[in-house]
Amino acid sequence: MDLSDILVAIDNVVWGPFVLIPLLLGTGLLLTIRLGGLQFTKLVPALKLAFLRRNDGHHEKGDVSHYQALTTALAATVGVGNIAGVATAIHLGGPGALFWMWMSAIFGMAAKYSEAFMAVRFRTTDAKGDISGGPQYYLKAAIPTKVGLVLSLVFAVFAIIASFGIGNMTQSNTVASTLDVTFGLEPAFVGIALAALTALVLLGGIRSIGKVTAGFVPVMIVVYVAAAVVVLLLNVTGIPEAFGLIFTDAFTGTAAVGGFAGAAVAQAIQFGVARGIFSNESGMGSAAIVAAAAKTKHPVRQGLVSMTQTFIDTIIVVTMTGLVIITTGAWQGDQTGAAMTAEGFSTGLPGSSGDVIVALALVFFAYSTILGWAYYGERNVERLIGIKGVLPYRVVFSIMIFVGAISELEDVWTFADIANGLMALPNLIGLVICSGLIARETRAYLAADPTLEQEPDVSTLHGVDDLTRA
Repeated sequence: MDLSDILVAIDNVVWGPFVLIPLLLGTGLLLTIRLGGLQFTKLVPALKLAFLRRNDGHHEKGDVSHYQALTTALAATVGVGNIAGVATAIHLGGPGALFWMWMSAIFGMAAKYSEAFMAVRFRTTDAKGDISGGPQYYLKAAIPTKVGLVLSLVFAVFAIIASFGIGNMTQSNTVASTLDVTFGLEPAFVGIALAALTALVLLGGIRSIGKVTAGFVPVMIVVYVAAAVVVLLLNVTGIPEAFGLIFTDAFTGTAAVGGFAGAAVAQAIQFGVARGIFSNESGMGSAAIVAAAAKTKHPVRQGLVSMTQTFIDTIIVVTMTGLVIITTGAWQGDQTGAAMTAEGFSTGLPGSSGDVIVALALVFFAYSTILGWAYYGERNVERLIGIKGVLPYRVVFSIMIFVGAISELEDVWTFADIANGLMALPNLIGLVICSGLIARETRAYLAADPTLEQEPDVSTLHGVDDLTRA
């Protein structure tokens, strides 16, 4: 048994029917029930708070605004997973995998809300005066036993490991290979450019990252979605059939069609949920790390803003990619990953514009993901060994971007899946344990501020404990 076989075996256990998939969906369902379906009832107010009221919490403690925290989290999640990950899920699990990506997002929104709430609720300040928070802190603070300490440390270790997989090498490798095929650029040149640009931004910390992501993340998403809408309009007659395939194959599996080998229902669920989490990171605890740095009046407000990230990432961007692949018939071909998505856009758009759009989207999506995950990684380094470890981590992280770009990384996706899963486990367990606290304080706040337009004195709210703030 070689390394690839070992990684696949581990991946099948972690993402199998008895570990992460039931824990992810089960935790999301539990939180959805305890929070009263908050992802449905408060989505519109949350979107307004995120995009129309950017100065909310302007005078509160924190390093970045609501909006910058959201765009940094979006930067980390809207990446290769939205282009290559969707295609891989459909290639391995059939069109039905897209349905299970939706399910992971719908229930994942409750998990994303909860982890962001906890991050702000239990955030702290590092030796330089910067805000630090996330599962590596709130698991220990909210569960004051050895269990909480172990969960927090395990999360921190696997978050650092994951930052080199999902947040680094998979991104730079996909960008380098895509630009090589599309424009003939040398992978080494691409790797050097990505590493240098990342290092420059990282020198400014989260404030610098927040400013960069706030500037180009919304633009890159709008441009990509607009291109996908054009493809769908040109293939509008295939949309009903595409939805039919998605819903039918989610529960029946997919027979062999064209170059597609067929998939069982179990494959649709496994790869749909796994790639869904790879894309939106709900339940992983990663986005909570930047949520902790937000200037906000109350944890509930930032939790709701963070929740919209999953909606934008999966319900909008992932859906657009999936529909393009299915309506154009690209999923029936022999391609997979980013090449399949590029084939879909190329089939649906005139000339070579499809290839160019996908290539440029990959560059911006991947670069933004690298920036977001660099911050996630360094905050966990700070948790384990202190502020002195941040600079060395940034140097190593930048070097690994180059390594990823020039290497043959056949096992990186499998490695990234495993690291994601092992990172999510302690966070999900912690959210289940803390679900009562989350639900109680959320109900208390929303009773006083149901539209998110009030500014209640949180100290007077029944059911809300003294909030731990930086």
